[in-house]
Amino acid sequence: MAIDDAVVPDCDHDAEKVTPSLSRRRVGAQLRRWRELMGVSSGDAAAFMGWSQARYSRTERGYYRISSDQVSALCKFLGIDDPEGVKEVGRVADQPIGTGWWAPHAKDGTINSAYLDFVELENEAETIRSVHPKVVAGLVQSPGYVREMQSSARSSSPESMIALRLARQHVLSRAKFHGIIPETAFLADFKSDPNLMKDQLRKLLDVSQMDNVTLQILPAAAHPAYASNGAITIFTFHHPWTSVASIDNPMGGSHTFEHDQVAFLEAEFDDIASAALPVDTSRDLINQYLEGLHQ
Repeated sequence: MAIDDAVVPDCDHDAEKVTPSLSRRRVGAQLRRWRELMGVSSGDAAAFMGWSQARYSRTERGYYRISSDQVSALCKFLGIDDPEGVKEVGRVADQPIGTGWWAPHAKDGTINSAYLDFVELENEAETIRSVHPKVVAGLVQSPGYVREMQSSARSSSPESMIALRLARQHVLSRAKFHGIIPETAFLADFKSDPNLMKDQLRKLLDVSQMDNVTLQILPAAAHPAYASNGAITIFTFHHPWTSVASIDNPMGGSHTFEHDQVAFLEAEFDDIASAALPVDTSRDLINQYLEGLHQ
């Protein structure tokens, strides 16, 4: 039994020339995991779908769209007994591209696709773990800190970046967040606003009281090997999606779905967390800086 291609018109005749959307890559990656788990070759899956093997391979890599009906039929062929998981993958497969709350920020092209992918992952995540070697994590930055950082960054549209970063913080209303903040971030001298860091410290204290937030401070005296390799964010999601790790860079970062790479970065985060101060001690240290008592 072949699945009729007419269900999803193939408008992607130049598919290899474009970057696949994040949602298509996630759908394709999950279908590949299921296919490999069940020991089915890509050739057999392609034959069932009535597609060329090249078309099927590109679908698993996110270059072609697959509908929820096609997802259901393929999973039935593969022998996947996971109704909840199949339904979830089908939901994302049918999700129009570029329809999240962040879509208006993407229309003028001033925010690159890597950063928008990051925002989409963050928006879908159940848990977010973040460590940065130099600055306060974006999700817990005060408005003044956000504006100072973005105004000083190499950006063609700092106001768009400021608005987007502040809007991202709504995720703390539902997701669990574990942030590791370097103590050295508290030593920054913002000449534009002497009260900026005090406002930021108050923000950290307020956020640290939230039940879904865990904040740790990495002390300045910690071994320099900890958090020396750049900013890391790890996202976990509801069933059936696997975790994704993001490595920050000035171009917006890179994101990996590969299990071994994610596991490596998870272990890296755990090592840094073990070197950071406990939550209560971290809160005490923030208070000391706020009150000017830290020596």
